[in-house]
Amino acid sequence: MSDALNELGAHIELKRPDCVLGWDVAYGELNVTVTLATLVPFVEFLRSNGVCRFSSLVDITAVDYPAREPRFDVVYHFLSMYQNHRIRVKVAVREDDMVPSIISVHPSANWFEREVFDMFGILFSGHPDLRRILTDYGFRGHPLRKDFPTTGYTEVRYDEEQKRVVYEPVKLVQEYRQFDFMSPWEGAEYILPGDEKQEPAK
Repeated sequence: MSDALNELGAHIELKRPDCVLGWDVAYGELNVTVTLATLVPFVEFLRSNGVCRFSSLVDITAVDYPAREPRFDVVYHFLSMYQNHRIRVKVAVREDDMVPSIISVHPSANWFEREVFDMFGILFSGHPDLRRILTDYGFRGHPLRKDFPTTGYTEVRYDEEQKRVVYEPVKLVQEYRQFDFMSPWEGAEYILPGDEKQEPAK
C-alpha cells in the first residue's frame, strides 16, 4: 500500500507542482500540503484526474497552533473508492485569511465548512450560507480554538421562575471548584492501592 501511495504522491507533485508544497505517507495515508490560492483547482484535479479519482469528501476540520504563524491548518480528507486510497490535504491559514470554499467541486462541503467556521472562526469565501451550525446564534467565541476557556463565557440554563432558557455569564465560585489530592505525596491522609510500595523519600 505504501508503495502505491508514494507513487500517487509523486504523480500528484509531478502533475500539479504549482499547488503542492510538500507530501509524505504516514499511517497508511497520503498527506499533501498545498497553497491556499490553488486549493480549489487542486481539489478539482484530485477528483477529475484518472489516476487520483478522489470523488468522496469525507471530512473538513482544522488544527489550531496559537504560537505559530500562520495559526491554523485547514485539513481535508478525501476517499477514492475506485483506487481504495485516502488522502489528507492540508493548507496553512492565517487568522485574517479567507479560505476559498470547495462547494463548487464538492457540494457536501457546505456543512463541513460551516462547522469549521463555528468551531475555529475560519472564514470561507464563496460559501452561500456561512453561519454557525453547532452553537447557538448568540454564542461568543469559537470552542475548538486553544485559547477558548474550558468553562466557556456563557452559562445556559432553564429558569423555573421565568419559564424560559436564560443566558448568564459564567461564574465559578471557589466552593464549587473540586480539589482532589489523590496522592499521599500531595498531603492526603489516605493511600491509593500500590502507593504503599513506594519507598519514602530520604
